[in-house]
Amino acid sequence: MASVRLQGLRKRFGTHDVIPSLDLEINDHEFMVFVGPSGCGKSTLLRIIAGLEPITEGDLFIGERRVNDLTPAQRDIAMVFQDYALYPHMTVYQNMAFGLEMRHAAKADIETRVLAAARMLEIEPLLKRRPRDLSGGQRQRVAMGRAVVRDPQVFLFDEPLSNLDAQLRGQVRGEIKALSQRLQTTMVFVTHDQVEAMTMADRIVVLRGGVIQQVGTPEQIYSTPANRFVAGFIGSPSMNFLPVTLEAGGARLEDGTLLPVLTARRGPAVLGIRPEHFEPVGEGGLAVQILLVEPLGADTLVHFNVGAVRCIARVAPDTRPQMGETLRLGVAPGKAFLFDPESGVRLG
Repeated sequence: MASVRLQGLRKRFGTHDVIPSLDLEINDHEFMVFVGPSGCGKSTLLRIIAGLEPITEGDLFIGERRVNDLTPAQRDIAMVFQDYALYPHMTVYQNMAFGLEMRHAAKADIETRVLAAARMLEIEPLLKRRPRDLSGGQRQRVAMGRAVVRDPQVFLFDEPLSNLDAQLRGQVRGEIKALSQRLQTTMVFVTHDQVEAMTMADRIVVLRGGVIQQVGTPEQIYSTPANRFVAGFIGSPSMNFLPVTLEAGGARLEDGTLLPVLTARRGPAVLGIRPEHFEPVGEGGLAVQILLVEPLGADTLVHFNVGAVRCIARVAPDTRPQMGETLRLGVAPGKAFLFDPESGVRLG
């Protein structure tokens, strides 16, 4: 297994810098997730690591080897694609064995590896079937099995769950995480789904416009976002942002309401509150009129306006909020975030 190191990496398409300049180290045995909105450069970055896109400037190391000029086959990586990329005319066994056959592995070794991977992924009964006879989740397991049999230094996953329904996506997500723990290998996973990033990653790289916004554990990204973009992207529903003026007593909203926020700063700022950090209070706090109620079973989402800003609070179902009624909300102690209104950087 191996680490992956990117130094001064730049990728340009024509005159456009997709990745202006990037430095990143992915540790050996680490499960790293690249996350960000469409067009942020995460898939391009993965394709660069795979050798499917050339580097404009900078260096890429897998282990101690500089691999800029090596072909994908020479990099000792395995990639699982979004569309699975299975050969339709081959059986599951043949799909999993094909890469080893191209490397002229011994027939007995191929059989041993394929059967071991099939047992690990619980697809032994499917080995004689063709892809057309498989469900989406089964095809995904076959694609993973094809990667596993190669025993690569690094596994790359390019949004492999996006074609699955919600229930199956959650199941396969767990299987990939369990696979990473069993194999103890380096894995790089690309997704636009922040829930996938939070539940799977050892560390997360949040990208925007080809620029790293923050690298950290899921807990660090959630609890101490570097800026407003990260804070708004991580968390579902996303963080509420309200313009405020900071003064001695806390953060004053545009309607005059004062929310207790501990800060020595003064002047304009943006107050960030996650939906789960609003708390119903008997008196004081923020008086809001409920515009929409979304029961989710374990909790309930309540929509309301604060001035011109639409906000969401996550409350316990026994609160039984009703559309049209007034609800008073406070903020859980120590859970408010403050951001610079110009740069978006989180204020300490």
